[in-house]
Amino acid sequence: MKKLMLKNILPVVLLLMLTIGFTNPAFSQCAMCRASVESNVGTGGSEGSNSVGSGLNMGILYLMVIPYVLIGTVGFLWYRSNKKKKEATIE
Repeated sequence: MKKLMLKNILPVVLLLMLTIGFTNPAFSQCAMCRASVESNVGTGGSEGSNSVGSGLNMGILYLMVIPYVLIGTVGFLWYRSNKKKKEATIE
């Protein structure tokens, strides 16, 4: 039973590792955020403008990660629940 599970999980883990290993960091901005940064630079805020843009990018990435964490948590809890049900039916 464990060999069968290992055969099913191994390709998924390898694909996940390859996907994570060969990606470039994605730093993007929405139109309003970009306008805010450009207006900050235009008004002479050149000293802190780089940190403002970097902060906006990190905020966008933070907001993007939250749904994936939630979906992953629900998926893990569902997997664990199904595993316990299968073990209970076998015994």
